[in-house]
Amino acid sequence: MQRRKFLRNAGVGTAAVATTGLVAAPAIAQSAPEINWRMTSSFPKSLDTLYGGAERIAKIVAEATDNKFQIRTFAAGEIVPGLQVVDAVQNGTVEMGHTASYYFFGKDPTFALGTVVPFGLNTRQMNAWVTQGGGEQLLNDFYKNYNIYGIVCGNTTAQMGGWFRKEINTVEDLKGLKMRIAGLAGDVMSKLGVIPQQLAGGDIYPALEKGTVDAAEWVGPYDDQKLGFAKIAPNYYYPGWWEGNAAFHVFIGLDKWNALPKNYQAILRAACADTNNWTAAKYDADNPKALRVLIASGAKLLPFSQPIMEAAFKATNEVYAEITAKNANFKKVFDSMMAFRKDEVLWFRVAENTFDNFMARQSAAGKL
Repeated sequence: MQRRKFLRNAGVGTAAVATTGLVAAPAIAQSAPEINWRMTSSFPKSLDTLYGGAERIAKIVAEATDNKFQIRTFAAGEIVPGLQVVDAVQNGTVEMGHTASYYFFGKDPTFALGTVVPFGLNTRQMNAWVTQGGGEQLLNDFYKNYNIYGIVCGNTTAQMGGWFRKEINTVEDLKGLKMRIAGLAGDVMSKLGVIPQQLAGGDIYPALEKGTVDAAEWVGPYDDQKLGFAKIAPNYYYPGWWEGNAAFHVFIGLDKWNALPKNYQAILRAACADTNNWTAAKYDADNPKALRVLIASGAKLLPFSQPIMEAAFKATNEVYAEITAKNANFKKVFDSMMAFRKDEVLWFRVAENTFDNFMARQSAAGKL
């Protein structure tokens, strides 16, 4: 009896659906508005990992929203120069920017902490601080002052120490050197006698060629090979102690971010997280091959001497003391990052570095 009643009722429901055609559309299709944004990058199209990250974000967002949310990407100079990305987002020229936060440390040194600072975190530590250590919230509390919202969207991993026309063996050799170097590293280098220059990526080669600068740091072998620095300044130094990682951001106008539907916010954040992993993995895969090509074509691979490293570390701490004494924004974010660094370095000494150093010795012995 109960079975017949259930089937009868089920049949009525089925008939009603068949008669009225009331098949629910997916919620996202019902509520998804069509949005078209523009994103200007600090990087040229020739850098397929850096600029490619911007393209990847736009592609993922479009696919995840059935092309309802479209983001058009523009390389440096197509809308604004590479070092004016934050200004373009801040004043509403574009909805989004794709850049390195530390390019804008001239506005406030705190911007440098969004990318990397000398003797700071490595790539994994930076990701951990941003996502698990409160870094993202602290940075966005600061970025709010500039009417922007930031999401980490890439990392170059540890960088090289740059290209020099002449060999640099002592701290004295650095004095009077004109060097393209970004972020707070320029302030540190100034203490060592270097004359720092801030240039966008596409402007570095012409500056080296014309002698406007004597040395330049950029990223690492894969990108450096593309830009051809070895032809002019063959001495290739390591490590880039000022960039143990280099995180990139998309910056979004704060009002645009707040007005974005929550599902679109989630999709954009997911696209940035995916691109963050993709960027680091791509550099890890491409840098070894590119380094071999550079060395085969005449680049001289050289380490910074221990005295230079020690002098740079001392100068770095002096710069930090000076800035934290007068900049509350910087101090708040910096103190969090450095406390996190202390614990992370201790942990990496136990496991990560022990393993990595053993494998490095096997490589040096030709056993790999």
